Amino acid sequence: MEHFAQWLAQTDVSVAIQTHLWVIPAIQSVHIVAIGVVLSSVLMVDLRIFGYAGRDLTMPQTVRRFGSWLWGALGVLLITGIVMITGEPVRELMSLSFWLKMMQLAIGIALALMFQRALRHNAQRWDHAVSARVKFLAIVTLIVWLSIIFLGRLIAYDHVWGSWSMRPLE
Repeated sequence: MEHFAQWLAQTDVSVAIQTHLWVIPAIQSVHIVAIGVVLSSVLMVDLRIFGYAGRDLTMPQTVRRFGSWLWGALGVLLITGIVMITGEPVRELMSLSFWLKMMQLAIGIALALMFQRALRHNAQRWDHAVSARVKFLAIVTLIVWLSIIFLGRLIAYDHVWGSWSMRPLE
């Protein structure tokens, strides 16, 4: 991975991103806003599951309303994430925090897909009584997205992992 990261850092696109000092902060800002949209969407669906908000909407209406924001923001995260990796490949790809974040991201996306599939198959049942299992998964989903945020921030401080971190000390 280190050889790939070093190679990527020398490409014209990466060098262009690195030499324009405003690009990485601008992309990071958009990335952070998109993370906020994802977390807000997950939180609004969770609040509906627990009956604290959106009780005037059915569960399918709630998921339609906030699901489009979730998937749109995930698209923005993909694009901005690729640009950040291209601009700082060694920092990103050699970071244990980055790889843990990617693992959590895969879990978060899988949970969202499973949730939407289950809702499609049992939409009427969800409006009458939400099971304890669904409430538990709502909490787990929120924890997964919060851990993604935490791990994303931890990329800059990957040295906290000690010898587990692949990134050389700067």
